[in-house]
Amino acid sequence: MRMLITTGGTGGHIYPAIALADGAKARDPKCEILFVGNDDRMEAVEIPKHGYAFEGIHASGLSGGLINKAKALLRTARCYQQAKKIIRRFHPDIVVGFGGYVSAPVMLAAHSCHVKTMIHEQNSIVGVANKAVAKKVDAIVICYEKCLEVFDSEKTRLLGNPRASMVQKIDHDKTRPYLQELGLNDKKPILLVVMGSLGSTSVNDLMKQALPEVNPQYQIVFVSGRNNYEEMKNSFSQTNITVVDYVDQLQLMDAVSLMICRAGASTLAEMTAMGIPGILIPSPYVAHNHQFYNAGVLVDAKAAMMIEETKLDGKTLNKAIEKIMSDPIRRQSMRAASLKLGFPHACEDMLDWIEELLK
Repeated sequence: MRMLITTGGTGGHIYPAIALADGAKARDPKCEILFVGNDDRMEAVEIPKHGYAFEGIHASGLSGGLINKAKALLRTARCYQQAKKIIRRFHPDIVVGFGGYVSAPVMLAAHSCHVKTMIHEQNSIVGVANKAVAKKVDAIVICYEKCLEVFDSEKTRLLGNPRASMVQKIDHDKTRPYLQELGLNDKKPILLVVMGSLGSTSVNDLMKQALPEVNPQYQIVFVSGRNNYEEMKNSFSQTNITVVDYVDQLQLMDAVSLMICRAGASTLAEMTAMGIPGILIPSPYVAHNHQFYNAGVLVDAKAAMMIEETKLDGKTLNKAIEKIMSDPIRRQSMRAASLKLGFPHACEDMLDWIEELLK
């Protein structure tokens, strides 16, 4: 099989796409994969780093004033022509889009070249690019039922995020040594606090106040993000708080009792696949406030609690932590509810559907 994947802009679009590619190569090592994305965004670095062929085009979103929008439309038209050339040269059996504005011209080009197409929507609020191409594609994969309000149910399946399938790769025998490497005791509860790969400057000051007040019997791993590590590494004198700039998150999640985190698509996919209770602090700085709606799905299912950033303070956070951690029955109930929302076989299910489309 020859698969072209288009994605870009943020990790929320890129890493699920890489997970699908990894799954396709694991299933069929002869599968040929080409990524197409922005030539000046993180995918231009991250995708080749993962060993995949990458072709860059120069797309831009339709933001700003009339002049900027006119320029963006011209770039999109140019990207559409570039994408058609790439598709004719690569001859893919299928083109899969994971969103980001760069994906729209590529998906439309694939449709015009009569190549089978599939899009994946990671969030509960449908992105602009996926909404724009939805009527042209052959198949749509979603992670939240709410997306059925936008997409045609006849060609849409609720299969989840391919990142969730990464939990199957966890080597449980390595968890205890990894905890020891971080100075953690596997006999005591572990709370993981992570606000994305870069961290969150807006939340850090609050954490400086809140985390020292948390019950000292809980071990806290605070992932500051690389941008904030120097500032945060000496901010806590408490021995139960470990500050790191980066962790092998999946390996650590194997031992975590509670996560305090943003509500990005990949994080929630991994959390629900593993059944980890959460306190979610959705980022208010994302498109269409989609993290708030992502978090709402888990809250409604009683798999997580949510604290909006504007309402976040030390007292509120510690109250939520104690409500969950001091009640084993509640924690077990949240774990069961989380697992019900999980899609640990999302990658395999997507690949099965791709094979079905190509028959």
